Amino acid sequence: MSEIIKDPQQWLLQFDLETTIVTVGRWNTTRWSLINLHLPKDQETLSESAYSLPLMLFKDERTDYRFNLSSRDPHLFFIFEVEEDESLKPLQVTASQTGAASFMDGDYLVLSEPMPLPIQAWMEAYIGRHGELLETRKKKRKGAGRASGN
Repeated sequence: MSEIIKDPQQWLLQFDLETTIVTVGRWNTTRWSLINLHLPKDQETLSESAYSLPLMLFKDERTDYRFNLSSRDPHLFFIFEVEEDESLKPLQVTASQTGAASFMDGDYLVLSEPMPLPIQAWMEAYIGRHGELLETRKKKRKGAGRASGN
């Protein structure tokens, strides 16, 4: 197993999932939580039993990363597909709230977890290397969107 543990754009995260049966009114439901978030340093510290997902950073999401890092409590968002037997299949982890929100609109489970300080520093370095992504509005052409009146 020779997975990339960490490079400038990707960091492998490991975690476990825990279920709790919760009674809501008359119904029992399963509540999932993410536990034992682990940041392996090398191949020797990889856990064979834990789930593994790479946190990948993308240049076009730098504004989302800055927004997340600027918040009082930065979070990571873990996205899962709910299987027929109600088990979870890990899909991806992101630091983009916009990306996570797009999955929440579908039939996916999104769990958030406080972002560890080493990941915050790594993301700050990424933004520092690639610069802030400034949201700019495109200038409209003169007369665009108006009736021509011919």
